[in-house]
Amino acid sequence: MNSPARPVFRFAPSPNGELHLGHACSALLNSDLAAALRGRLLLRIEDIDITRCTPAFEAALLRDLAWLGIGWEEPVRRQSEHFGEYRVLLQRLIDEELVYPAFMSRGEIRAHIAQVETSGARWPRDPDGAPLYPASDKTLSRAERQRRIDSGMPFAWRLDMDAALARVAAPLSWQEFSDMTLAGAETVAARPQDWGDVVIARREIPTSYHLSVIVDDALQGISHVVRGRDLYFATAVQRLLQTLLGLPEPRYFHHRLILGPDGRKLSKSLGDSGLAALRANGVTPEEIRRMVGL
Repeated sequence: MNSPARPVFRFAPSPNGELHLGHACSALLNSDLAAALRGRLLLRIEDIDITRCTPAFEAALLRDLAWLGIGWEEPVRRQSEHFGEYRVLLQRLIDEELVYPAFMSRGEIRAHIAQVETSGARWPRDPDGAPLYPASDKTLSRAERQRRIDSGMPFAWRLDMDAALARVAAPLSWQEFSDMTLAGAETVAARPQDWGDVVIARREIPTSYHLSVIVDDALQGISHVVRGRDLYFATAVQRLLQTLLGLPEPRYFHHRLILGPDGRKLSKSLGDSGLAALRANGVTPEEIRRMVGL
């Protein structure tokens, strides 16, 4: 008789800045749950943003994790080393006409939306508050798309949300654990249409967060995705892609966010106090645990 598979967790930071208390909360929670459930903990370096992610930041985050007392299985998966795997699945989406090349620049998008909103209509926004991508590129002929690509115009591959949803037979959902004990889960209805035609890849990088995360979770056998609440609604897009590509569905727990004194989410880009600075000021790993409520 085969024994049940061990649960597999992962912590997946991006090396584009210093780790902060929010990262510590997620890393420690994944580590604690893996230990409690006799599971495995993997470390993934999400470095597809090759302009902002650096070896120095990666080395720093590895030091921070070791200082916190977190251990993980080797080898570490670095997304920048696996572009070929993402390209294969991207090509499937292209061949099935589920993505299209989108050429509008940020400035053109803003101008288009501003023109529409002068009439008093409000342009639709995604759950993060960003405006949805205009549908004008979907009307371009195949020949015009190819002409623009051949001329070197920058573009992104965007998911044709209407075409993608038409391929899905049953309503989409995911299993969400109700608390950090992972004792019980509820079914959450997924609404990927709220995100519009999201970016799936770029001309120079054959993936995006949405695509690479589902590919990595499948290839690494991730059974439990434990991450911050800020990614709760994005799970809908990932469930759609998992369904389109025939990839397995993990179960999810989106933990509370650690907020700064002003009530905003901690961010690398906004200069919040990082773990390295806290360590330099004499804070101990045990105190970090108390600070994040573990």
